[in-house]
Amino acid sequence: MEMRYVADPVRFERMNSQELRDSFLIDNLFSSGRIDLVYSFDDRAIIGSAVPSEGVLELEAGEELACDYFAERREIGVINVGSKGIITVDGRKFTMGTKDVLYIGKGSKDVKFESADGKKPAKFYLVSYPAHAEYPTMQAKQSEAEPLQLGSDECSNKRTIYKYIHPDGIKSCQLVMGCTDLASGNVWNTMPGHTHARRTEIYMYFGVDSDSVVAHFIGKPDQTRHIIVRNQQAVLSPSWSIHGGAGLKKYSFVWSMGGENQAFADMQAFSLEQLR
Repeated sequence: MEMRYVADPVRFERMNSQELRDSFLIDNLFSSGRIDLVYSFDDRAIIGSAVPSEGVLELEAGEELACDYFAERREIGVINVGSKGIITVDGRKFTMGTKDVLYIGKGSKDVKFESADGKKPAKFYLVSYPAHAEYPTMQAKQSEAEPLQLGSDECSNKRTIYKYIHPDGIKSCQLVMGCTDLASGNVWNTMPGHTHARRTEIYMYFGVDSDSVVAHFIGKPDQTRHIIVRNQQAVLSPSWSIHGGAGLKKYSFVWSMGGENQAFADMQAFSLEQLR
């Protein structure tokens, strides 16, 4: 498990492109046949992936968590961005299609990942936060998620937001998770945007073609920088930072949050005039 300290806003203003990438970008996810995990000290989030190309992969705590099993004091959200797979939680099997989500509650001891076909593996993306109470493990198919239509073709930001883990959907302690799909011909997300003074947010971009990239914007509204993001890479957005971007083509991204509360509308908007 990689331990990651994210830069504060003072150091952020003096960082070059590589330093920004080293601090905020997670570009080593979805390695075939293994589980990769990054521990961020911002709200103590764990971001990771599991690609079971051969056999079963088991989620283990590791010495970094100082506990007997991964979810002893944590909850986990998992979304599959690959082919069909299976997640087994304490003996219960959940078949996971593309963009299906599984919430794994605190106290779940045995978590295993496998693919229906190892030659076309599932690609499980997971985000975990500390949990103070137990909520039941629950699955949500993409067809069951709550869709929200935003944007327009005129503004190049027409998109559909799918909410999975949130106060009116799958219940959790602090984790909120969903997915956004941009419509064909649209490239912008979350701009003009907002910050979350009481939450960390993490974007994991996928569906980015090999001949495309996304320019992800971070920083305070009056001190912005960008990070070039490619397919199946994630960006950490601390509470003081904006989060938004534009791609060369349409794409999708998983958004997840954790922190002081779960109120979807708890955000601090900024105007285009404030952007620098």
